[in-house]
Amino acid sequence: MSQNPPNLRPDLAPKPTLASDRRAGQPTIGMVSLGCPKALVDSERILTRLRAEGYGISPDYSGADAVIVNTCGFLDSAKAESLDAIGEALSENGRVIVTGCLGAEPEYITGAHPKVLAVTGPHQYEQVLDAVHAAVPPDPDPFIDLMPAAGVKLTPRHYSYLKISEGCNHKCKFCIIPDMRGRLQSRPHRAVMREAEKLVESGVRELLVISQDTSAYGTDWKDRDAKAPILDLARDLGSLGAWVRMHYVYPYPHVRELIPLMAEGGVLPYLDIPFQHAHPDTLKRMARPAAAARTLDEIAAWRDICPDITLRSTFIVGYPGETEDEFQTLLDWMDEAQLDRVGCFQYENVAGARSNALPDHVPDEVKQDRWDRFMQKAQAISEAKLAAKVGRTLRVIVDDVDEDAATCRTTADAPEIDGNLFIDEGFEALKPGDMVTVTVDEAGEYDLWGRLA
Repeated sequence: MSQNPPNLRPDLAPKPTLASDRRAGQPTIGMVSLGCPKALVDSERILTRLRAEGYGISPDYSGADAVIVNTCGFLDSAKAESLDAIGEALSENGRVIVTGCLGAEPEYITGAHPKVLAVTGPHQYEQVLDAVHAAVPPDPDPFIDLMPAAGVKLTPRHYSYLKISEGCNHKCKFCIIPDMRGRLQSRPHRAVMREAEKLVESGVRELLVISQDTSAYGTDWKDRDAKAPILDLARDLGSLGAWVRMHYVYPYPHVRELIPLMAEGGVLPYLDIPFQHAHPDTLKRMARPAAAARTLDEIAAWRDICPDITLRSTFIVGYPGETEDEFQTLLDWMDEAQLDRVGCFQYENVAGARSNALPDHVPDEVKQDRWDRFMQKAQAISEAKLAAKVGRTLRVIVDDVDEDAATCRTTADAPEIDGNLFIDEGFEALKPGDMVTVTVDEAGEYDLWGRLA
């Protein structure tokens, strides 16, 4: 049983879980998956393809014939983490194939680690498979190597990420994701639904919808019938009987049309929207829409339609040129918006980002001070909102059960990045994936405690 720390990075996927089921003589691959849930989905797709070719999946370095490191390149700190992971894999195993976002900069990787076997970029599945074949030739046994219907998953059996598109058409000055992953490319509606149906049939009880820009889904189709295809997709996903949670939703006007689906119960009343800041001048320097006041009106409209909606967002403090007045505007906006779940980054330069060239970079000590003050504000809001839930009866999903408690989540909590609800009495018969009704007894800053109703 563990409580979520207040500074948990909101871009990180849950730690992958792997089980070893190696047969005698089977070629086996290990996987280190870094970065966001979108990268985790890429890792699942690569492993599913390898598993279909007869490869075993190793949960440790020693049992692997080679190791794939799926990297993150969003921030310079993430790049450093990726290089460290590559170095560790080389030290522990020696045969390493690199893929993922940082793979878009192969010279950066080979300059630090010249002994890697191959480097491929993000979602270059065929190139990864070619590199694995060259390093560890396949040796399938068609009588033994059966493929699970839902493919290889790196998350617990009861929830799964569902990636609906690649790339992004925005040009935010602090972000290099479009340079690495390209422009928006939406998956066909039928392909997304087919994958979702297989996942639900295999026991998945929660679908976490992800992309770089979820609300833009389908707008890249030239022959589309609907102005906003995400609405039809959300409606169809909501018909499958699983929880459907929407992540990375850019606040376009048509997002308001998603809210009735949440009020009706088809989609979870939860929106993950990256607002980034609230001061119009800061937003302009970010090349983001500078309409924070209108955003407050939208939030009020969403809550009017669906009073129980949970709003999560991420923000950047210490962006180049951010003045104390601009930062105070952000704090005042937070007081008005009263967001339920909040993550925050201190700005840092990323190689290739246009924000690096902006004037008036904020000193590190000022960024740290503003992060502390922002998180103090966010924590107070979270604590008050959770306290208001004491005495309420909520539906929860069980994530884990140990000797101390059952760790659960409400509809307001995404895995790893939000809070938990703990049941520490009468929980022994529960198991991961169960959905139960709980009465809330106690609230903390980020987590709840309750008893079975």
